[in-house]
Amino acid sequence: MRLTCIICTVNLILLGICGGVYAFSGFNLLLFACFYSVTAMRSFLAVCFVSALFAVYYLLILKPFKGLK
Repeated sequence: MRLTCIICTVNLILLGICGGVYAFSGFNLLLFACFYSVTAMRSFLAVCFVSALFAVYYLLILKPFKGLK
């Protein structure tokens, strides 16, 4: 479960970096990384969507920071 959360977090960080590059420069890094394949880019975006849902589920349901004070 912890490895899955780490993979999902890295996935979302990569999506954030690609979004930041696109926002500040106008260059679509995600489309470039997918070799200009719209299908591959949409597949990656779908995986990122599921990663975001899992991260929210992990933070709300399992409460990993419950013991920290």
